[in-house]
Amino acid sequence: MPEHLKHDDITHRIIGCAMRVHTQLGNGFVESVYQKSLEIEMALEGLSFVREKVMSIYYREIEVGRRRVDFFVENLIMVELKALIEMDDVHLAQALNYLEAYNIEVGLLLNFGSKSLTFKRLLNKKIKI
Repeated sequence: MPEHLKHDDITHRIIGCAMRVHTQLGNGFVESVYQKSLEIEMALEGLSFVREKVMSIYYREIEVGRRRVDFFVENLIMVELKALIEMDDVHLAQALNYLEAYNIEVGLLLNFGSKSLTFKRLLNKKIKI
């Protein structure tokens, strides 16, 4: 399987859940409303996840901080939510940095703030196995 399709089945299911939430709610709510709604939708989809999982950030194998990930799905995929009219490159860069810092291979950046759901599938090319 090509790297860019890693865990594609799971990411498709997550995106499908996000699309159902956006279709139902539309844009204009705060991020926490989408987060709670996505939690309901992913549970109905049968996905296993942890919401607001606290994860350590390492530098040279030394813990230098902690941060909450919006969702950690199937113990494989980091999901970050936004509720912005438009996502900037800085949001993408931040999500990629988190993937690298947590040493997670695949992530999703979901934005509920625009008229249509927007999403970016992220791949950590610096993964340490």
